[in-house]
Amino acid sequence: MKCIVCKSKSVELFKTRDNKEYWYCDNCSAKFLGKKHYISMAEEKERYLEHNNEVNDENYRAFLSRLSIPLKEKLSPNSKGLDFGCGHGPALADMLSADGFDVDLYDPFFFPNKTIFSKQYDFIACTETAEHFFDPSKEFDILGGLLNPQGWLGIMTSFLTTKDAFEDWHYRRDPTHVVFYSEKTFEVIATQRNWRCEIPCKDVVLLRKG
Repeated sequence: MKCIVCKSKSVELFKTRDNKEYWYCDNCSAKFLGKKHYISMAEEKERYLEHNNEVNDENYRAFLSRLSIPLKEKLSPNSKGLDFGCGHGPALADMLSADGFDVDLYDPFFFPNKTIFSKQYDFIACTETAEHFFDPSKEFDILGGLLNPQGWLGIMTSFLTTKDAFEDWHYRRDPTHVVFYSEKTFEVIATQRNWRCEIPCKDVVLLRKG
């Protein structure tokens, strides 16, 4: 078994009391769910439709601003961007468009626009999406390939809790969440790709392509 984030073999298996198997990577400090516990794509989509992600919901927009504000500080006017994993209510793209940025949408369930894979962007925003990646190492390579040189990748995902709290953590108990990151995890992701890593606040990371 290798870590699905950094490909290290320094992983160890553990179980939670709901009888789910997880792996912990000693190299990058990620934790990830055993594949036999993944739900089907139909169940996954049904779960996403339960999310109350309305474009004009002020509370949702305030939540997303935790990423949009520090990301915008890094961008030049009129930068071209991508909201990757935008869900069925692409509020972040709406917010960034209102600030003058040209933003494409992509979501495998709701906006499966594969033309984005033939483009390159000045920035990519990825909010509450990275925890769903079945193959994070591959996904981050794909995202890097979609970025222009010196482009920014903004990620928002709940960082890992302490080891003792993991079992009861609400984020872990979402059946669509299969991988969990710490600050160290993103530092390793960046180092492996010669990117720069900044963590402006909890649960938000900005990665700059070299």
